[in-house]
Amino acid sequence: MKSVAILFSGQGTNFAYLAEHLPAHGIRIAVALTNNPEAGGTAVARTHGIPLEIIDHRSFADREAFDAEAVRRLKHYAPDLTVLAGFMRIVTPVFTEQIRAINLHPSLLPRHKGLHAIERSYADPHAEGGVSIHWVSSELDGGEIILQKRVMKSNLSLEAYTAAIRRIEKQGLLEAVVRVLYRHANT
Repeated sequence: MKSVAILFSGQGTNFAYLAEHLPAHGIRIAVALTNNPEAGGTAVARTHGIPLEIIDHRSFADREAFDAEAVRRLKHYAPDLTVLAGFMRIVTPVFTEQIRAINLHPSLLPRHKGLHAIERSYADPHAEGGVSIHWVSSELDGGEIILQKRVMKSNLSLEAYTAAIRRIEKQGLLEAVVRVLYRHANT
Protein backbone atom coordinates (compact mmCIF):
# COMPACT_ATOMS: atom_id res chain seq x y z
CA MET A 1 0.00 0.00 0.00
CA LYS A 2 1.25 3.47 -0.87
CA SER A 3 1.52 6.08 1.86
CA VAL A 4 1.47 9.86 2.09
CA ALA A 5 2.22 12.51 4.65
CA ILE A 6 -0.22 15.43 4.83
CA LEU A 7 0.95 18.89 5.92
CA PHE A 8 -1.66 21.48 6.95
CA SER A 9 -1.93 24.69 8.94
CA GLY A 10 -5.66 25.37 9.37
CA GLN A 11 -9.01 23.63 9.57
CA GLY A 12 -7.82 20.63 7.59
CA THR A 13 -10.77 20.42 5.18
CA ASN A 14 -8.56 19.14 2.36
CA PHE A 15 -6.87 16.77 4.82
CA ALA A 16 -10.29 15.45 5.90
CA TYR A 17 -11.31 14.90 2.28
CA LEU A 18 -8.11 12.94 1.62
CA ALA A 19 -8.51 10.93 4.82
CA GLU A 20 -11.96 9.88 3.65
CA HIS A 21 -11.10 9.14 0.01
CA LEU A 22 -7.47 7.95 -0.22
CA PRO A 23 -8.08 4.49 1.30
CA ALA A 24 -10.37 3.60 -1.63
CA HIS A 25 -7.31 4.11 -3.85
CA GLY A 26 -5.03 1.90 -1.76
CA ILE A 27 -3.29 4.88 -0.16
CA ARG A 28 -2.91 5.39 3.57
CA ILE A 29 -1.94 8.54 5.43
CA ALA A 30 1.20 7.65 7.35
CA VAL A 31 1.34 10.93 9.25
CA ALA A 32 -0.19 14.38 9.42
CA LEU A 33 2.04 17.30 10.31
CA THR A 34 1.08 20.84 11.24
CA ASN A 35 3.01 23.96 12.16
CA ASN A 36 0.03 25.31 14.11
CA PRO A 37 -0.79 23.77 17.52
CA GLU A 38 -4.26 25.37 17.32
CA ALA A 39 -5.07 24.03 13.84
CA GLY A 40 -8.54 22.56 13.54
CA GLY A 41 -7.12 19.82 11.36
CA THR A 42 -5.60 18.16 14.42
CA ALA A 43 -9.10 16.85 15.17
CA VAL A 44 -9.17 15.23 11.71
CA ALA A 45 -6.03 13.27 12.53
CA ARG A 46 -7.43 12.16 15.86
CA THR A 47 -10.81 11.20 14.36
CA HIS A 48 -9.14 9.04 11.71
CA GLY A 49 -6.46 7.58 14.01
CA ILE A 50 -3.66 9.14 11.95
CA PRO A 51 -0.33 9.81 13.68
CA LEU A 52 0.00 13.55 14.25
CA GLU A 53 3.16 15.64 14.49
CA ILE A 54 2.80 19.19 15.78
CA ILE A 55 5.82 21.42 15.24
CA ASP A 56 5.19 25.00 16.29
CA HIS A 57 7.14 27.11 13.81
CA ARG A 58 7.40 29.89 16.40
CA SER A 59 9.76 27.67 18.41
CA PHE A 60 12.47 27.86 15.75
CA ALA A 61 15.02 30.58 15.02
CA ASP A 62 14.39 30.49 11.27
CA ARG A 63 12.66 28.66 8.43
CA GLU A 64 15.62 26.37 7.84
CA ALA A 65 15.62 25.12 11.43
CA PHE A 66 11.88 24.46 11.26
CA ASP A 67 12.24 22.69 7.91
CA ALA A 68 15.08 20.52 9.26
CA GLU A 69 12.83 19.32 12.08
CA ALA A 70 9.92 18.72 9.71
CA VAL A 71 12.20 16.70 7.39
CA ARG A 72 13.52 14.65 10.32
CA ARG A 73 10.01 13.76 11.46
CA LEU A 74 8.71 13.04 7.95
CA LYS A 75 11.62 10.73 7.17
CA HIS A 76 10.73 8.68 10.26
CA TYR A 77 7.43 7.73 8.56
CA ALA A 78 9.00 7.22 5.09
CA PRO A 79 5.95 8.28 3.03
CA ASP A 80 5.95 7.74 -0.72
CA LEU A 81 4.76 11.32 -1.17
CA THR A 82 4.24 14.41 0.98
CA VAL A 83 1.17 16.54 0.29
CA LEU A 84 0.99 20.21 1.27
CA ALA A 85 -2.73 20.72 1.73
CA GLY A 86 -3.24 24.19 3.11
CA PHE A 87 0.23 24.29 4.64
CA MET A 88 0.84 28.00 5.08
CA ARG A 89 4.61 27.96 5.29
CA ILE A 90 7.14 28.81 2.62
CA VAL A 91 9.54 25.87 2.59
CA THR A 92 13.26 26.25 2.07
CA PRO A 93 15.76 24.10 0.15
CA VAL A 94 16.35 22.26 3.45
CA PHE A 95 12.89 20.79 2.78
CA THR A 96 12.65 20.83 -1.01
CA GLU A 97 15.94 19.02 -1.58
CA GLN A 98 15.01 16.13 0.71
CA ILE A 99 11.24 15.68 0.52
CA ARG A 100 9.23 14.63 -2.57
CA ALA A 101 6.18 16.83 -2.22
CA ILE A 102 3.23 18.32 -4.07
CA ASN A 103 1.29 21.46 -3.21
CA LEU A 104 -2.24 22.68 -3.75
CA HIS A 105 -2.54 26.32 -4.84
CA PRO A 106 -5.92 28.06 -5.37
CA SER A 107 -5.17 29.74 -8.70
CA LEU A 108 -4.23 28.81 -12.23
CA LEU A 109 -0.48 29.06 -11.91
CA PRO A 110 1.65 30.83 -12.90
CA ARG A 111 -0.94 33.50 -12.13
CA HIS A 112 -1.30 34.67 -8.53
CA LYS A 113 1.51 32.94 -6.68
CA GLY A 114 1.55 33.38 -2.92
CA LEU A 115 -1.13 34.62 -0.56
CA HIS A 116 -4.67 35.82 -1.34
CA ALA A 117 -4.70 33.92 -4.63
CA ILE A 118 -8.47 33.39 -4.66
CA GLU A 119 -9.24 37.08 -4.24
CA ARG A 120 -6.60 38.12 -6.77
CA SER A 121 -7.84 35.51 -9.26
CA TYR A 122 -11.43 36.62 -8.85
CA ALA A 123 -10.47 40.24 -9.52
CA ASP A 124 -8.30 39.59 -12.59
CA PRO A 125 -9.61 40.07 -16.16
CA HIS A 126 -9.59 36.36 -17.05
CA ALA A 127 -12.94 34.59 -17.57
CA GLU A 128 -11.87 31.61 -15.51
CA GLY A 129 -9.89 30.81 -12.43
CA GLY A 130 -9.13 27.54 -10.75
CA VAL A 131 -6.63 25.50 -8.81
CA SER A 132 -3.22 24.05 -9.52
CA ILE A 133 -1.48 21.09 -7.97
CA HIS A 134 2.25 21.27 -8.56
CA TRP A 135 5.54 19.80 -7.44
CA VAL A 136 7.12 21.66 -4.56
CA SER A 137 10.36 23.37 -5.53
CA SER A 138 12.56 26.05 -4.05
CA GLU A 139 10.59 28.67 -6.02
CA LEU A 140 7.35 29.73 -4.33
CA ASP A 141 4.47 28.10 -6.24
CA GLY A 142 6.91 27.56 -9.10
CA GLY A 143 7.25 23.78 -9.40
CA GLU A 144 6.08 21.79 -12.41
CA ILE A 145 2.30 21.66 -12.65
CA ILE A 146 0.74 18.20 -12.26
CA LEU A 147 -2.84 19.25 -12.99
CA GLN A 148 -5.19 22.19 -13.01
CA LYS A 149 -8.95 22.42 -12.58
CA ARG A 150 -10.92 25.43 -13.82
CA VAL A 151 -13.94 27.45 -12.72
CA MET A 152 -15.77 29.98 -14.89
CA LYS A 153 -16.18 33.24 -13.00
CA SER A 154 -19.11 34.71 -14.91
CA ASN A 155 -22.07 35.66 -12.71
CA LEU A 156 -20.36 34.42 -9.54
CA SER A 157 -19.96 36.52 -6.42
CA LEU A 158 -16.62 36.28 -4.63
CA GLU A 159 -18.28 34.01 -2.08
CA ALA A 160 -19.68 31.68 -4.75
CA TYR A 161 -16.35 31.67 -6.59
CA THR A 162 -14.50 30.83 -3.36
CA ALA A 163 -16.92 27.96 -2.67
CA ALA A 164 -16.39 26.62 -6.20
CA ILE A 165 -12.63 26.78 -5.74
CA ARG A 166 -12.89 24.94 -2.41
CA ARG A 167 -14.93 22.16 -4.07
CA ILE A 168 -12.57 21.57 -6.97
CA GLU A 169 -9.39 21.84 -4.91
CA LYS A 170 -10.33 18.73 -2.93
CA GLN A 171 -11.09 16.74 -6.08
CA GLY A 172 -7.96 18.00 -7.81
CA LEU A 173 -5.72 17.18 -4.88
CA LEU A 174 -7.08 13.64 -4.64
CA GLU A 175 -6.68 13.14 -8.40
CA ALA A 176 -3.11 14.46 -8.30
CA VAL A 177 -2.06 12.21 -5.41
CA VAL A 178 -3.42 9.13 -7.18
CA ARG A 179 -1.86 10.18 -10.49
CA VAL A 180 1.56 10.80 -8.95
CA LEU A 181 1.64 7.61 -6.90
CA TYR A 182 0.35 5.25 -9.56
CA ARG A 183 1.23 6.74 -12.94
CA HIS A 184 4.44 8.55 -12.18
CA ALA A 185 5.91 6.36 -9.45
CA ASN A 186 9.47 7.17 -10.51
CA THR A 187 9.04 10.90 -11.07
